[in-house]
Amino acid sequence: MKLSEMTLASSDSGPTAKLLGLDVGDRRVGVAASDELGRMAFSRGVFKRRGREADLAQVRGLVDSERAGLVVVGLPLHLDGGVSEQARKTERFAAWLRAGLDCPVVLWDERLSTSEARALLAEAGHRRSRRRERLDAEAARILLQDYIDAERAR
Repeated sequence: MKLSEMTLASSDSGPTAKLLGLDVGDRRVGVAASDELGRMAFSRGVFKRRGREADLAQVRGLVDSERAGLVVVGLPLHLDGGVSEQARKTERFAAWLRAGLDCPVVLWDERLSTSEARALLAEAGHRRSRRRERLDAEAARILLQDYIDAERAR
């Protein structure tokens, strides 16, 4: 399935409240949040996956503590727009969040965000061991900022 055939949701009126961005992996979830106006994204760290209920509790806690009105989940598509196995897992994770949260959850194409994050961290001079710790959070920041920028351009 190509990106053009998928429904990647966005908010109707653009970002006007705080947003939460998630870079979902099998073992960890990178987290980013926007400022109060929904214009700038900041990395907030990483949490380890511990199962559905624990993961949902983590995300609920983040939504509450950040006072987020929207959760943006990065969708890792192939470079040609095809759906990867990880993208299918992420779609299931997002559907499960939608059922368990009181705010909207949208998917956002995050192709190359991890590569971009890796390059930014290397350029900033982070040692390789430190980069591994920050990579998922930085990828979440990049995908959330991309979402914000695209919404502002609409």
